[in-house]
This record gives sequence, structure tokens and C-alpha cells, in this order.
Amino acid sequence: MGTCQYTFQEESSGVLSRPGGTGRLLYASHTQYSQDWNSSLHTHGCAEVFFITGGHGRFRTQQGDIPVTIRDVVIVNANVPHTEVSQLESPLEYTVLGVEGLGTLAGAEGYTMLHLHTGWEELILCLRLMLQEAAGALPGRETVCQNLLEVVLVRLGRQRDIVLSGETAGPRSSRECNLVRRYIDNHFKENLTLEQLAEMAHINKYHLAHTFQREFRTSPISYLIARRIQESRFLLRETDHSISQIAQILGFSSLSYFSQSFRRLEGISPNEYRRRHRKNDGE
Repeated sequence: MGTCQYTFQEESSGVLSRPGGTGRLLYASHTQYSQDWNSSLHTHGCAEVFFITGGHGRFRTQQGDIPVTIRDVVIVNANVPHTEVSQLESPLEYTVLGVEGLGTLAGAEGYTMLHLHTGWEELILCLRLMLQEAAGALPGRETVCQNLLEVVLVRLGRQRDIVLSGETAGPRSSRECNLVRRYIDNHFKENLTLEQLAEMAHINKYHLAHTFQREFRTSPISYLIARRIQESRFLLRETDHSISQIAQILGFSSLSYFSQSFRRLEGISPNEYRRRHRKNDGE
């Protein structure tokens, strides 16, 4: 079995989400591993919420792989490179929802994963009903699916290990901060300044600095540095690039600035990080 995907358009009435709702459902899909599975990194312009319903596999990002199995939920922010890899002997199976205006406050990684010990059966019931409604042609199917999405997100929001944010429910400044954060996630290798980010979001740079700090408890430039350091960990583990090359690839103005930033966030030097992880890989 391959992929069965349903895409939603706005109803003529314009009613897709209740006031105060979080996110708008763009598509719902159920997938099981097949021979033509494409496991290359890719991005989407909306958040994706994965519910692992069978098999075993790995969720892959630029930071590395994490194992996934049944009852796992992975929420990926918009524009975050990712893919799914299945184990051949235990084909991966999942339902994924594409949701506009949704984000998970997950730091530089851009995704959150949790394992559900309780409430799984109720969530699966909602997802099955959502796919059933989406496959039909009855009037109001988009509204039914949107309301089921809100039930799913409310239940996920009760988990202690996850924080969901909805751009549509927040003030304008919150949407602007999310725009800047996603822009940094996509362009962190470039030479970005606070002035450029503010101009891109069409707000004053001092206002951006204040609201970004309030929203994410860090400044835009600190978030940029953290995103670069996150990527540097992957390059140190998985490539043979020199420390100087990595600093240049990630947009640091100098090797010393990269090393200083890495030590401040990781507690050790880039060389020591590479040595430790290369040693662990060989054990």
C-alpha cells in the first residue's frame, strides 16, 4: 500500500475553523512503506503532524536520525528539512496531517517528538474518521475534518512534553516573530543582521528584538547562532570538513567566533565534540 492523500480547499461559506482555533487543515494522508518510497530530505510550507500507526523506522532531519515506532507523534514546523526512513522487515506506517498556522516551540531543531502512553486509541479514532470524511464527497466534509483537527490538537496540547503555538490565534507581533524564526531556519547560513530581519518582517528592529525575546526567550541573533551551532554538530559528526571549513559554511565571520560560540552553547570545543563522537561511533 502506498499513499492516500486528501487535500482541502476553503468552503464557500468560509467556515473552516472556530474562533480561537489553532491551525487550518490543508491535507490528510495515510502512508505505508513501499518500494518507491522517497527518503530524501524535503520541506513543506506548513507544519506536519505524524502519527506512527505501525512498523518501525527513523525520522531524519539535518541533525540526525531518531527511531520511531507505533504510538509516537512527531510534529515538524514549516520549512524544516525532514524525511522518514522505514525498516524493511517492519514497514513503517503513519498518518500525517498538513496544518497551516501551527508550530511547536521546539528550539532550533524545529520539531518535537513524544510517545503517547494514554489517549492513543481516541486520537486514532479521530484520524480514521477524518480520513473517512475526507475520502467522501458529502457536504461539510472540510468543516468536520477541521473540527476533528482541533480535537486532536487539544488532546496533544495536554501532553506535558509539548507546546503548540498557533499563528492564527496570536497577535500580529507573534506572527511576525514566527516569520522571522522560520526565515532564520531557512537562511541561517547567510550573513543575516537584525536590520535585515526587521526589514524582511516590515517592523522596527527594536520592536522585533523585544517581541522575539518575549515570544521565544532569546534574541533573533542568539537564535541564529544556536541554529548554526545545531547544524555544526551534524557537520562535525557526519563529515570530514575542517573546523575552519564548517565555520565558513555556516556563515561565521571567523574561526575564533565559531569556536567561542560553540563552547558557550555546548560546553566543549568543536574539536573535542568531534573527537568524542568519532570515538563513540567506533565503539
